[in-house]
Order: sequence, then C-alpha cells, then structure tokens
Amino acid sequence: MDLFSRALGALLKTVGELTDDDFARPTGCEGWLVRDLVCHLVIDAQDVLITLVTPTADAVTHDSVTYWKVSGSPSDDPLSALIVRLAAAYGEPWMLKHHVDDVGQAALRAAELADPTLKVSTQDMVLCTSGFLGAYVWEWTLHHLDLVMHLPDAAGPPAEALARCREMLEQIAGAFPASWSDADVLLVGTGRRAPTEAERAELGDLAIPFVLG
Repeated sequence: MDLFSRALGALLKTVGELTDDDFARPTGCEGWLVRDLVCHLVIDAQDVLITLVTPTADAVTHDSVTYWKVSGSPSDDPLSALIVRLAAAYGEPWMLKHHVDDVGQAALRAAELADPTLKVSTQDMVLCTSGFLGAYVWEWTLHHLDLVMHLPDAAGPPAEALARCREMLEQIAGAFPASWSDADVLLVGTGRRAPTEAERAELGDLAIPFVLG
C-alpha cells in the first residue's frame, strides 16, 4: 500500500511540473497526447475512490496480478475516444492539472486510511484492498513511463515501483534478461518500444508484447 502512494505521488508531482506546451506532446499511449493521458488519470483516481467504498462480504477472487487481463495486442476501448473529447473540453492545461491533483490527492488519502484486509468489489472481481491498490501500482507506473516518453526532462517513476512492475510482468510472462533495466523490460515487454535486434535475440522464444488491461 505504501508503494501505491509512492507511485501515485510521484506521478502527480511530475504532472504538476508540466508546462502548458507539454500537454500537446505525444505519449507512449498510441493516439493520446499528454492532455489525454492526464485526463485518463482523473478517471483512474475516481475508480480508486469508488472501489475503496465498495466493500463486499464475498470471497476474494483476484490479487494484484490476476486483476489484469493479458492479451497480445491492445484492445479497442470505447472510452478512448471519449477521453480525447473530455481532455479537449478542459480548454486550459491548468484546469486539467487542478482536477487530476484534486482527485489524485483524494485517492492518496483514501488509500492511507483504508483497511488493507477489507474486501472490495470492482469489475466483477473481489480483492483485498491491499491487492487492489497493489494492482494500481502497475497502472500508475506504466502510465508514468507513457507520460515522460517524449519529455526527456520530466522525472520518471520511482525505482521501487519499476522493480515491482517488472516482478508483476515476469510472473505473467516469464523472466526477461537479467541485464535489462526495469524500465526497458516494461517498455519492450508491453510493446511500448520495439526491441533492437540484439534485444530480440536475448529474448529467445519469449513472445512479446504482453498487454495488461
């Protein structure tokens, strides 16, 4: 749960330091500008708040890794086009900055106050609160990498969040070369960056990408 707070806190800090011009730059999410990705983060934070107040007495069915559905290619999300329109509706970047910080800080407070053993329900799944928040370490960290992909001066995700997400991916996909950085494992493993010829050879029979959504 502490890692959830560190990952989200770092992401909110990076968003807060963006310039107005940065909001029109591309991201690691195909078809999304920075403003679109930040708008998506608003919805993510709202999802955290909603789920943390949706307790259930049902048995746990998923954990922080099995929460994610795995495929070999991105799925068509009907909300993607809506997010682009919502982001454009903000007009000025400061409005979007304010909103994501507002709900993001609320999600941080809610996570800090949450009972880690409480069972919550979301998307027809039941998780312990700690498992749900652990799943979101992946969401914050991968989207942090997306955010800074074309912003070389922006701060990236915390090292401990990258390491945890590598562990999660390797639980699903198998081991990546030990010499690879955590960031490269995540970028190549999820198809955000194409491997070089040398990297492809090191991967052997490991089929990439692994899309978690």
